[in-house]
Amino acid sequence: MLMSILSSLIVSKTRINILMRLFLNPKEHVYLRELANELAISSSQASGELQQLRDAGFLKSSKSGRQINYHANTEHPLFPELQSMVRKSLGMDKILESIIERLGNLNRAFLIDDYAQGKDSGLIDLVLVGDIDQANLDDLVKKTEKYIGRKIRTLVLSTKEYKEKKKLFEGRALLLLWEKQ
Repeated sequence: MLMSILSSLIVSKTRINILMRLFLNPKEHVYLRELANELAISSSQASGELQQLRDAGFLKSSKSGRQINYHANTEHPLFPELQSMVRKSLGMDKILESIIERLGNLNRAFLIDDYAQGKDSGLIDLVLVGDIDQANLDDLVKKTEKYIGRKIRTLVLSTKEYKEKKKLFEGRALLLLWEKQ
């Protein structure tokens, strides 16, 4: 539903993919060739789309040697709304609502790997830390997968296990979705 709204507002599918890639996790940076390869488009097409998004103020760029890195402009007045639309189109809002309401004593929830980088690979790797009701989680995952049309792979760790295995996550893309205050 939301993807079709984005598609009707933004005619270029490449531009939508770039926004999805960079607005899901605004800390991620991407360079031109990397993005062109990932989206299976020419470098010139990627360059044109990135330039238009930068000119509109949605992206920022910085030079690193000969490469230009692009990332979401979190200071843009529409950033919160665009990021919310991206998360909703990927089903992140439904996943979070359901997890928090139904799973017990959740301390932290975060994405790792592809989705943490903003890549919509179709497989969501979700790490949950706390005392989680596994039966409710299994039921929730099945229902949410049908709703969002993506596969969800979960890793459940107690707080103690998370502290012991924290090194497993070093060097991997992480996107914190929720943390108990």
